[in-house]
Amino acid sequence: MENSKVYLTLQNGKQFVGKRFGAKGEVIGELVFTTGMTGYVETLTDPSYYGQIVTQTFPLIGNYGVTPDMESKKPWVSAYIVREKCDAPSNFRCEETIDKYLKDNGIVGVYGIDTRELTKIVRESGVMNAAITSRPLKDFSEVEAYVIKDAVKSVTCGEVEYFGNPEGIKVAVWDFGAKDNIIRELVKRGCYCVKVPATYTAEQILALNPRGLMLCNGPGDPAENVEIIENIRKLAGKLPIFGICLGHQLFALAMGGKTKKMKYGHRGANQPVKCLATGRVYISSQNHGYEVISSSLEGVGQLSYINANDNTCEGFDYPQLNAYTVQFHPEACGGPRDASFLFDKFIKNMTEGKYNA
Repeated sequence: MENSKVYLTLQNGKQFVGKRFGAKGEVIGELVFTTGMTGYVETLTDPSYYGQIVTQTFPLIGNYGVTPDMESKKPWVSAYIVREKCDAPSNFRCEETIDKYLKDNGIVGVYGIDTRELTKIVRESGVMNAAITSRPLKDFSEVEAYVIKDAVKSVTCGEVEYFGNPEGIKVAVWDFGAKDNIIRELVKRGCYCVKVPATYTAEQILALNPRGLMLCNGPGDPAENVEIIENIRKLAGKLPIFGICLGHQLFALAMGGKTKKMKYGHRGANQPVKCLATGRVYISSQNHGYEVISSSLEGVGQLSYINANDNTCEGFDYPQLNAYTVQFHPEACGGPRDASFLFDKFIKNMTEGKYNA
């Protein structure tokens, strides 16, 4: 039945009653929130949200419908929670309503929930598991036991894909759950991108003879990716490397650093990051639940950016290895473009053979 009652039950026992939209079904996932006021299409299609029930803090979602601003071929969220959905979108680029899009792609949606209260609970208690069910939940065992596993393996591409002009600068884009806009930003700067699955080895990547390596974003616990970390270790110093989000975390782990799960992570298009070299603050788009412990990399590289809200690590430079990584998204779409110069820096490192990244 349309708009039927649905129950959202948190791991701590708190229950919310809302209404259904999108696809029918029951879901268990990790409950997170994102603060973006726009860019909900990009949020839905960002592979980094694999295994997560995403709550939008902005109260009205769907007012410009579903536009062709996808970050991948399909939505990856486990379920989607909004305060109010718009059924009559108004935008010249609108192709369909968010309700129809979720239905067509099998994503469970919930609306009519007090997302402000829900967000405050996550902020105070931290990220937790939750279940969306048709009846009040009584057995919490499955919710408590839920863990996101094999995240990168689940979202990576199945085969090699090519983008851009074959005469351009060849960049190996290692797909851990890459947002399409990373590739768009590289292609725009004259790169020929060869996107390879996460299962590729260091030897296979070097056999492509790329000028540089892009370590992409992706979902899950970075420490789970033991084979990838070992392969990054083999590649470090052999070609210019630029890492974003999960790529930043994986490179840090390959260098002997450590990561940890954050209380509720950074998700949204309004996260301030401070450049330690200049003192300038940039507004950035972010989506991550883990952080690099900067003190674990002392003597290995240089801390380059910190979050202006909580001082967590937002970037690291490895001058001796011609590598640099950032936790935020310089390719932000939708979101601020403050940090797009980081792509220009990558191009410079590849074209000038610079080893002082």
